[in-house]
Amino acid sequence: MTRFLTKFRKDEDGAVTVDWVVLTAAVVGLAIAAWTTIETASVGLTTAAGTAVTGQNDGFGAGGGGA
Repeated sequence: MTRFLTKFRKDEDGAVTVDWVVLTAAVVGLAIAAWTTIETASVGLTTAAGTAVTGQNDGFGAGGGGA
């Protein structure tokens, strides 16, 4: 029984699995944070671009007759 406990205590296979689980969770967390940042910035950029395009007068809208 003592040999079994000594061997069980020295076995590191479970520790490697725990390390991989923690690393994978960290990578997933960073990916979610990056996705949120990119999504927020792209929505703001799209809104600003739409506002800028709407403010342009091409000569054909709202009283413009064109050339």
